[in-house]
Amino acid sequence: MSIPHYKQLHQLLKQQILTGTFQEGTLLPSENELCATHHITRATVRQALDELVKEKLIYKHRGKGSVVSQQRKSLGLLSFKGFSEVVGASHTSVNTEILHKPTIQPWPEDFFYPLSEREIEVGCIYLERLRLADNHPVMLEYTYIPTSDLSGFLEYNLGKDSLFETLHVHYNLDIINVEQDIRAIVADKNTADQLGLMTGAPILHIYRRYGTNRADFYIYSSLYCNTTHYALSNSFDS
Repeated sequence: MSIPHYKQLHQLLKQQILTGTFQEGTLLPSENELCATHHITRATVRQALDELVKEKLIYKHRGKGSVVSQQRKSLGLLSFKGFSEVVGASHTSVNTEILHKPTIQPWPEDFFYPLSEREIEVGCIYLERLRLADNHPVMLEYTYIPTSDLSGFLEYNLGKDSLFETLHVHYNLDIINVEQDIRAIVADKNTADQLGLMTGAPILHIYRRYGTNRADFYIYSSLYCNTTHYALSNSFDS
């Protein structure tokens, strides 16, 4: 199925905004310029711009045009603190949906970080979660935890309870640092469906390795972030 012209323009402008081609406070090209550049009608251009307004990426300024918004809320998702802690601190409602309950399994082949022989030997606890802020899906999270000394872990409700808090309270395991690799990509169909986006929409992909207070014990995550409603920020204070 072909993508409607207004959606194509919407996705293009959205990507240009999120990647900084059009920076906060600047004007987008006029409706006439967009019509001429993309060979589409004014009605189609207005429909694309209306989508950006709904997502609070732009606002209309009478007499000027479409201005890239400076009002998008920022979430500290680049911090190594837990999702509930950093997002809840911004007075944002947070929810978690468990897409794949924690299970014990071998590590995936071609894992995104090198693993020790010990890690490979013990296997991992794997879980998938969708994290929401004010009911907007903002992060699709795949987490891998070595099974060492985590007896009973599968019984905890990580849809309700914080992963980091659970590890702290029940296993005396604390996160002390994080290594992360961040890149901009376009969403495949599965990721887009989970995040409420169209296939090909721009998202951020983050690989993380969390260091802990237990020697050579690391927690790994692959995160896909939807920045439609919120910008991302960091807070690296411990």
